[in-house]
This record gives sequence, structure tokens and C-alpha cells, in this order.
Amino acid sequence: MSDEAAENTSQDADAPRGAVIVGTVPGLPSRVVKEAARYAKLLSAPLLVVHVDVTRFVTYEDPDGYVHSAPIDMNIAAGESDLALVTAEAAALLEGHGVDWTVRQLVGDPALAIKHLAEQTDAKLIVVGTRKRGIGESIREFFTGSVAARLAHRQHRSILVVPLGEPVADDEDIWPTD
Repeated sequence: MSDEAAENTSQDADAPRGAVIVGTVPGLPSRVVKEAARYAKLLSAPLLVVHVDVTRFVTYEDPDGYVHSAPIDMNIAAGESDLALVTAEAAALLEGHGVDWTVRQLVGDPALAIKHLAEQTDAKLIVVGTRKRGIGESIREFFTGSVAARLAHRQHRSILVVPLGEPVADDEDIWPTD
């Protein structure tokens, strides 16, 4: 991806309208993208696979939608390699599923970036996965919040949250302390 493409992350002009948006990261269990593809097919909508580069932030946005961003640290190759992985994983999963799909990379806070894209494209549905359980993820969620919960409170579209991992038993603590 060129520097210009990396900075023009909103890509409003060619983003599909009325799409199902799925938020993903490299290595995300395939179930999330497969569920998003299934709903895109049911809704006769294109699928927009979105990766949010949290190592970059929006500095300003031009009136035409061109987004200027800057790295939090100087290793911008990480975001580019993550996008390449997400694209390759999506291609492998979606081949032969009969759904039109594209990939976009956004920057900044995942919930706000996905919300903004959903508004710009008039998305039909947003699909995200849960976080895996564990003390590290629990601490991260405590400080940053759940992307799904933050989306649910900041916009009006329906959100499909795909559970990852094994469900927690009714008598088990959701936030493990070990």
C-alpha cells in the first residue's frame, strides 16, 4: 500500500453503500467473517471487511473525505502488514461464498472509526467478534471498553456480536482473576 493510500483511509467515493461491515484483525477466528458474509448474502448487501490501524490517528479530514493520519510511533509497516494479512485471510475465507466484498483500513479508535464509516456508507449491519477471555484481555477491555458496547451506545445500526471461544458457565466468573 502506498503512503497516499495509507493516508486516504475514508475512501468514501468507492466504499460500497448499504454494506455489512465486519471489523477484523489478523488472526481473528474465521467465524466472524463467515457470519458477516452470511448476513451480507441474506441482506443482498456487499461485505466491507474493515481493519482499524490503532497505531495511527486521524490528524484532520478534508471536506472531500480525504483523511490525513499520523503514526503514534514510527513503525508504520506494522499497520501495512496487518492490512495485507487481513486481506489475505478474507480472500481465503470468502472465495466461493458468492458475496461481493472489499477491504478498507481505517485509523484510530476502532469503535469511532467503524461508526464513522457506517454513517458514511449507510451500512445495514455491523459485525464484530468478542474478545477472548483472559486476564490480559480483561484488563485491556477495562481500560479501552468493548468495541461492541461502545458501538451500541454511539450509533443506531444493529450490531451482531459473534462469540469467540467457549461460553462462560452460568456459575463461572466472567472476569477471571488468575
